[in-house]
Amino acid sequence: MPATILLGTQWGDEGKGKLTDLLAKEMQVVVRYQGGHNAGHRIVVGDEAFALQLLPSGVLYPYITPVIGNGVVVEPKVLLNEIDALEARGIDCSRLVISGSAHLVMPYHQEIDALTERYLGKNRLGTTKRGIGPAYADKAARIGLRVQDLLDPKIFRQKLDVVLKEKNLILAKIYNRLALSSDDIAKRYLEEYAPRLAPHIGDAVGLVHDTLAAGGGVLLEGAQATFLDVDHGTYPFVTSSNPVAGGACTGAGIGPRYISRVVGIAKAYVTRVGAGPFPTEVSGEVADTLVERGKEFGTNTGRRRRPGWFDAVMMRHAVRLNSLDELAITKLDVLDSFETLKVCIAYEAGGARYAHLPWHQSVLHEVRPVYEELPGWGTSTSGVGTKDALPRAARDYLEFLSAQSGAPITFVGVGPGRDQIIRFAQR
Repeated sequence: MPATILLGTQWGDEGKGKLTDLLAKEMQVVVRYQGGHNAGHRIVVGDEAFALQLLPSGVLYPYITPVIGNGVVVEPKVLLNEIDALEARGIDCSRLVISGSAHLVMPYHQEIDALTERYLGKNRLGTTKRGIGPAYADKAARIGLRVQDLLDPKIFRQKLDVVLKEKNLILAKIYNRLALSSDDIAKRYLEEYAPRLAPHIGDAVGLVHDTLAAGGGVLLEGAQATFLDVDHGTYPFVTSSNPVAGGACTGAGIGPRYISRVVGIAKAYVTRVGAGPFPTEVSGEVADTLVERGKEFGTNTGRRRRPGWFDAVMMRHAVRLNSLDELAITKLDVLDSFETLKVCIAYEAGGARYAHLPWHQSVLHEVRPVYEELPGWGTSTSGVGTKDALPRAARDYLEFLSAQSGAPITFVGVGPGRDQIIRFAQR
């Protein structure tokens, strides 16, 4: 059974955790392939809600091996706290495998991240200040510490001493901060974190390939989303990794010929967190309704999200970038009370009309959305279990999104619950 990629197609928070949870039923292995603990996936099982940051969503199934891939950056304390919290609720995390090639988020990454954002002032990027960007920067600069280094105290200390000389100079000379202690950091990572993580550290690439060779299912789960991709997103207001489908291959260690299915997740509207362009952003009563009904606050940051109408121009680009086979639309029920809905079908700027995303950021910052208005359905969809039971106007809305985006819609979410998702079309 080949691998499936599941990724966000907007600016994140599309409900990837819920659909990962659904698709994981068919899998033996679920791999997080990029990002760090700046991601938040929320899954509702019965009366219980689980908020995951680093652990793959498949951890909730006792027969699945959850894998943190080499493309992820790992903050050990956060991961261990997440494991402890799940195990306290009866979730077995013993099957977890962490790639030895994943990079570590270190204390200086978090401090530099917060200080940099503060010093940028009004030009700040809106990062979560969790150290994710600096960790990826050190990875690219080839001075990062990796998870496997926790298993070799001598190598860990040597690498830490070298990098900390540079980081302490930055902290002292640029930000007027006290130097960090190499001994304190090494003690914490090697004596507190390493013994608990050691049983989980291993050959994630080998595990994935062995599973595929045996005909097992592998689900590659992305964090963040397409337009937060460092190469293809609304740069510089992006994350520091590649959430797009291509990033799944590098972040999990498999080639593209193993991928048979790419599923994109999108809300029935759009949200984003932090700064950056947002052509369909709304304000006032419409925004408040979307935020209140959609509970649009960050899973692990608590930040209010910026809401807007569905943007088909963005979605066409996401379909292109990711070779999407299908779309899953979430939070349709959030739109139940609107009399009229808007969908952006094009942009206008400088006398030109754009059916696809402008390549130049200066143009994107200036565009005005061209909307198509559709009637709302004015009734609750949260209890609907089949496509035919959806109001006609809701089906028309979804079919319009599909036609405008260029990808079939196969799943529709009508609430936060594990069972509040309907099959809209067959693959």
